[in-house]
Amino acid sequence: MATEVKVPTLGESVTEATVGEFLKQPGDAVAADEPIMSLETDKVAVEAPSPVAGVIESFKVEVGETVEVGAVIAVIAEGAAPAATNGEQAGRAEQQREEGNEKREDGGNASSDDGSVTMSPAVRRAVIEHGVDPTTIKGSGKDGRLTKEDVVAAAKAKGSDGSASTSAPAPAAAPAPSAKGERREERVKMTRMRQTIAKRLKGAQEEAALLTTFNDCDMTAVIEARNAYKDMFAKKHGIKLGFMSFFAKAAALALKDVPAVNAQIDGDEIVYHDYVDLSVAVSAPNGLVVPVVRSIDQMSFAEIELAIADYGKRAKEGSLKMEDMAGGTFTISNGGVFGSLMSTPIINPPQSAVLGLHRIEDRPVAVNGEVVIRPMMYLALSYDHRIIDGREAVTALKIMKEAIEDPMRMLIDL
Repeated sequence: MATEVKVPTLGESVTEATVGEFLKQPGDAVAADEPIMSLETDKVAVEAPSPVAGVIESFKVEVGETVEVGAVIAVIAEGAAPAATNGEQAGRAEQQREEGNEKREDGGNASSDDGSVTMSPAVRRAVIEHGVDPTTIKGSGKDGRLTKEDVVAAAKAKGSDGSASTSAPAPAAAPAPSAKGERREERVKMTRMRQTIAKRLKGAQEEAALLTTFNDCDMTAVIEARNAYKDMFAKKHGIKLGFMSFFAKAAALALKDVPAVNAQIDGDEIVYHDYVDLSVAVSAPNGLVVPVVRSIDQMSFAEIELAIADYGKRAKEGSLKMEDMAGGTFTISNGGVFGSLMSTPIINPPQSAVLGLHRIEDRPVAVNGEVVIRPMMYLALSYDHRIIDGREAVTALKIMKEAIEDPMRMLIDL
């Protein structure tokens, strides 16, 4: 008996997705609810599971194809996988695998004549995330193709002994070196998420009256507090005490005092919020995503750190859901983790402001008439001047600065 696999419900107002990659091949056995392919929406990548246990008979779509909710994307033959001794069934499965591979424009990964490696999207993301050299890894897939598991295993082996794994046999012959001065290009179709990011950011620039105000912040007090309590904090709450929870609390304090920075425009009305739903920009394989920590003004430091850590982990795994990124009244983006000294972040519509954090570096500053070296960070608040006046933006950023420089303010609501 054959069962059709259909595109699952993707989320409110989301009606279509793009086929990202096949996680299985025709002829492979699958369990009920086991993912067989990934689908990319405007915001997240979701997995399409098999509704029954059986064998993949065929795929009805190709990588890169746009599919609507409810469309048939695969057919599953219910029952056990064909026995390896059954020549006719095994041969048919092998033929289906070959046909499935041919349909995938960027589906596999293999070494080309010039020594380069063509990788599937999942493998390419894993290579970038783990920082390994794909040409040094022996693939376990068909025809020696790399799989995501091969990359993860190589990364673990490298991390355990400080070098690449030596268990894999060396290639029979070294690839021919590229000609000196040879120039290459690679043309890759933008993912649906990247296209949406591009449209939203460009739309924010065209619609909002963007302006950025800057300040610098002495991180001494926060660093001292963190060093003093980080061990007890981790022991009690099971999570490290980071800087983000301090800035989240400081932002909540400022947004309560300057509500326009936490508001948004809806038609000819301004919507003010008496709560703070914080969008935290985190890096995902397909681009930047902004999951929302809700009612952060009511949360403890530990609750904030746990929520942000969970979102960061799920972003890397590609397991964020549509509802995780819905809403949000204010955004914090931390470019400092990548070494940024200063930037002008773009607001996340329909929000009206975003706080940009940057790297901490020792700089000479004047304190009580003396030049001293302090750990300083530049802060940037980009805002929509249609709704937020300069005085309000500067005041809000100043409150955040003062709260970080004197964390006691956050405890006594000053």
